[in-house]
Amino acid sequence: MAHISIRNVYKVFGDDTRRAIELDREGKTRAEIQKETGAVVAVSDATVDIEKGETFVVMGLSGSGKSTLIRMINRLFDITSGELLINDQDVAKMSREELRDLRMRRASMVFQHFGLFPHRTVIDNASYGLEVQHVKKAERHERGRNALKMVGLEGWEERYPRELSGGMQQRVGLARALATDAEILLMDEAFSALDPLIRREMQDHLIELQRSLHKTIVFITHDLNEAMRLGDRIAVMRDGKIDQVGSAEDILVRPANDYVAAFIQDVDVTRVLTAENIMRKPRGTVFLADGPHVALRRLDEVQVSDMYVVDREGKLAGIVRDKELAEAARRGDRTLEQAISQDYPCVEPDTQLHNLFPLASEYTTPIAVCSDGKLLGVVPRISLLDTMSKFEGGENGSSD
Repeated sequence: MAHISIRNVYKVFGDDTRRAIELDREGKTRAEIQKETGAVVAVSDATVDIEKGETFVVMGLSGSGKSTLIRMINRLFDITSGELLINDQDVAKMSREELRDLRMRRASMVFQHFGLFPHRTVIDNASYGLEVQHVKKAERHERGRNALKMVGLEGWEERYPRELSGGMQQRVGLARALATDAEILLMDEAFSALDPLIRREMQDHLIELQRSLHKTIVFITHDLNEAMRLGDRIAVMRDGKIDQVGSAEDILVRPANDYVAAFIQDVDVTRVLTAENIMRKPRGTVFLADGPHVALRRLDEVQVSDMYVVDREGKLAGIVRDKELAEAARRGDRTLEQAISQDYPCVEPDTQLHNLFPLASEYTTPIAVCSDGKLLGVVPRISLLDTMSKFEGGENGSSD
């Protein structure tokens, strides 16, 4: 069951909403509908499921409908037509009390311009959502402090917003959302007002927080690199419609149409694709229990000069190279102990490509991709070059 399920949802601003939806379904453009009815179709027939614990990014230019869509999730905007379910409960049919509970306890919102009260201290701002819930001061301050600690603002509790940088103020806004322990975080252009460096730091912090909190996050942005960096999945919107939903790699490598292809043409692929996206199976491995002669034979079979060594559970033990193996064989060694080296490049699966280039220039050995000590695959230097040549050559074009 999806955490948030959006089914054929429309949002139309204006009076003649029924006629506007009819014209939209007939294929009329937003401008044509507005000319005929005076109504504006802000969101058109949106359908998507958002899974529990995922970071779902909605991306689009100004006027694409992305902010309208997120505001229907907590019904800041009423839904004109369709269903929007949270845990199978229809938001459009919620009573006033249920809607109040949704906004106060289940879905917290982080806005672009912080929304802090200048006359309140940081701790009072961070715990404001709990104050609205009539939580006693001692408890709400304790929960506010914990939230501020999560966002790296421990020790700033008694300061005022004017004493904080823009990035720190946004952290207070995030702490306020976290303090209520809401299951859903709605983030509308949350980092857009920040300087590029601070924005990057906030992205890093959100990624780190999500690893431990596993909230369902709906994040709105017009920035493609931000979307691809943060999103488990991304929806691309245009003129109120969702053009494509997929992972960053799906959208980058397999754009749904010419619009999406044009939208992504300036993206820095080295900051989107990861080692896991381009890794291959190693041409061969040597088992830790093998001797030098067996290892040399494995190298000879696949015509390579080095090979990674793994134990029977697949844990990476090191690397052996032909020269050291030959010397071990001449000495009459029966194990690989003297031949194994720990001098090799190794990265986690989520390491972005731009971080692989220094390793590829330093080592001729394929870069090992490991998780929990296990060898998952390798990235040969040629794979990096081939990936870059594909995108530079325009092979990420659209497909019908």
